[in-house]
Amino acid sequence: MRAASRANGSVRVVLLVVLALAALVVLGWWLRSGESTPRTAMPTLEKLRQTRTVTLGHRENSIPFSYFDNHQHVVGYAHEISLQIARAASEKLGVDVAIKLVPVTSQTRIPLIINNTIDLECGTTTNNRSRGRQIAFSTNYFVSGTRFLVRKDSGIKGLADLAGKNVVVGAGTTSEIALRKTNAELDLGIRIIAARDHGDAFVALEFGKAVAFMSDDAILYGEISKAKEPSRWHVVGEPLTREVYACAMRKGDPEFKAVADGEIERMMQTGEMRRLYARWFQSPIPPREVNLDVPLDPELVELFAHPNDRPLQ
Repeated sequence: MRAASRANGSVRVVLLVVLALAALVVLGWWLRSGESTPRTAMPTLEKLRQTRTVTLGHRENSIPFSYFDNHQHVVGYAHEISLQIARAASEKLGVDVAIKLVPVTSQTRIPLIINNTIDLECGTTTNNRSRGRQIAFSTNYFVSGTRFLVRKDSGIKGLADLAGKNVVVGAGTTSEIALRKTNAELDLGIRIIAARDHGDAFVALEFGKAVAFMSDDAILYGEISKAKEPSRWHVVGEPLTREVYACAMRKGDPEFKAVADGEIERMMQTGEMRRLYARWFQSPIPPREVNLDVPLDPELVELFAHPNDRPLQ
């Protein structure tokens, strides 16, 4: 009996060692592949074919990119791009695909892509190398710079004027990362407040919890449109960083990325993207029918002429 028990114990030990070695082999292959997240179990187009549903992540307060209007409908420049990609996927599959909308924040958008809760997110997500290790990005569709939103009577003209003061940022954004890095490097003593989303950040600014809100300038112009008195606010400072936005999706899914890239590039080549820009940045928009009147950035003109999916950082 004891000999049999020892034999069985030896077999279990050997089996555990074999399984552990197998796991290390798989892990080594995964790390060598350069991916920091596992490939999706089912390609997105096949998932859409089987479920007849595409799940789009959207923001709630990111005017004019992706937000709720006064009727609680999701609207915006980036949201319209995501709807066009969904339509293109439906046409490629030759089946009608229903659209399911799921709200996301700066903190939840990437985890929800990785865990398959959403299939695509087009909003204000910056395409950079760090995120590219976790998720894939489509062709870029917007270029922006990080600046500061302040009261016109604050006397603040740029970063140096914020030393020792409270500045609010969106939690989990590239703006937060950039400001923390710059604050430490220059020893400015800025007290950084991380808000849940852009809307909460602007509320903190309006109520005096911070003297400035740092974000991408296009987002800041959108927040001005929501203010009770838009004329009291303006955007200041040289861009601390340059950002490019793209739709986010799961890694290891080249067929779905090709659909997204193809649709965005078609919109750029036909002039549809310029018309979309004019609709959301140079015309009255909901909920208050304010015209943001944001000139077309030369870098965005260049992107429309030569589409690419390259990260800037």
